[in-house]
Amino acid sequence: MATRNRTPFPAPPLARFAAPLSAALDRLSPRERKAVLIAGWVVGLGLVWWLAVAPALATLREAPERHTRLDVQLSQMQGMAATANALRSESDAQPPGRDAVLRALEAATAPLGTTVQLSVLGDRATATLRGTAPAALAQWLAQVRINARLLPLETRLTRDAATGGWTGTVVLTGPGLAGGP
Repeated sequence: MATRNRTPFPAPPLARFAAPLSAALDRLSPRERKAVLIAGWVVGLGLVWWLAVAPALATLREAPERHTRLDVQLSQMQGMAATANALRSESDAQPPGRDAVLRALEAATAPLGTTVQLSVLGDRATATLRGTAPAALAQWLAQVRINARLLPLETRLTRDAATGGWTGTVVLTGPGLAGGP
């Protein structure tokens, strides 16, 4: 019967570390051994707290604020998606006639009063702004885009330092203006 030459398996890394540690603990008195074990437990629990529990608690504390912030972003994105879908469905439909576009443009411009003057020539409408408030301008551009289906072709605006309003011109164009004088 042949005997095999067996080589021992290498010791697992933990066993290689535990053997000298166990020998060192055996050399200590029972009181010192207890103190070392308590210190080891304290360090181990501290590491568990630092690496696992504290980050999880921080995430739990921040969760309501992040959830609220993400809800706001979601509602904004849903609003933009609804606007895009509405514009997409409107773009598939027949473009409005020139008269409808001009009425929508005038209706959007009326709330701005004397800060905007319109002139229409061919397939372009030019709005001349004088100290128009930024929020009013943004709302006007949105109304013109949605209701009159006109888009800015060219803008030359400067911010008036005294009033904080916009001064300059916005040239608008769209399919509804192309069919008339």
